[in-house]
Amino acid sequence: MQKVFVALVLLAVSAAAAGQERPVPSDSTRITVPGCAKDRLFVVEEAEGRENTSKGIAPGRRFRLSGPRAVLDDIRRREATMVEITGLVRKSDMAGPGGVSLLGGRVRIGGVSPRDPIRDPMYNQIVLDVEGFQVLPDSCPGR
Repeated sequence: MQKVFVALVLLAVSAAAAGQERPVPSDSTRITVPGCAKDRLFVVEEAEGRENTSKGIAPGRRFRLSGPRAVLDDIRRREATMVEITGLVRKSDMAGPGGVSLLGGRVRIGGVSPRDPIRDPMYNQIVLDVEGFQVLPDSCPGR
């Protein structure tokens, strides 16, 4: 009887630990966005009949997915279906371009970026560290 009780307590503790979200680092924020994935590229889309829970993230915004291989493989299998992804992004990446607006452009004081935006297709993509996803009933628009 005592072994059964110990087994039940261990099962309850492990289930509680598995259900907890990992803590968000101070330089990051947790977001949940609907959209479509193609390989490791994720494009934010409007899901019909759902409230937009991601404040400040416009449709068309691109993210590069990072995370556990099993989760990314599950997302990859659902390329034709819209998914809602929850994950972490850096606050500095979400802040947008720095500098001051001046005469229709932006002026920044500082050095040149080490990456060349013309030659680097990943230059403007934010990394989204995937924690989980949910399949939505909508299909992805044709590309």
